[in-house]
Amino acid sequence: MALLQERIYSIDDIYNLPDGQRAELIDGQLYMMAPPGTKHQEIVHFLDRTIGNYIHGNGGSCKIYPSPFAVFLNKDSKNYVEPDISVICDKNKIDDKGCNGAPDWVIEVVSPSSRHMDYMTKLFKYRMAGVREYWIVDQNINRIMVYNFENDSLMEHSFSDTVKAGIYEDFEIDFSEVKNC
Repeated sequence: MALLQERIYSIDDIYNLPDGQRAELIDGQLYMMAPPGTKHQEIVHFLDRTIGNYIHGNGGSCKIYPSPFAVFLNKDSKNYVEPDISVICDKNKIDDKGCNGAPDWVIEVVSPSSRHMDYMTKLFKYRMAGVREYWIVDQNINRIMVYNFENDSLMEHSFSDTVKAGIYEDFEIDFSEVKNC
């Protein structure tokens, strides 16, 4: 008896999705993305503005890209993600299609449909790809998980805390300001 073979998807399948439909590709498996909610977008906008203002105000060379922004984690056609926030300090990784390789800092804002993906699958993929720092911002349980892969450390914070960014020596984000978004 023949076994059914699981289909392996590629970047071409991402680009062939109908207009308005978004998905991520991890190890050849396609994961459809639900539209984000209002609070999710408010948090992404707050983070984008706060980090962007810091980079601009300090004459930084890193670039910040909010989703949708293509990140090709590996040098293959089987991994494509759209982090909520990508901070990239190596301009050679950026081209017209997105980022080729690991961003320096990735932030994912958890949605009900992305919980397992953000806490498990992406945590592993980002670490293995060489992301320096990964934040999981979970509004439903009032938690920010900060994984600093360079120092092999993990810190847990709440939305009442000020959280230090590991890739910058003098930058912190006051998450209590999120409620004012």
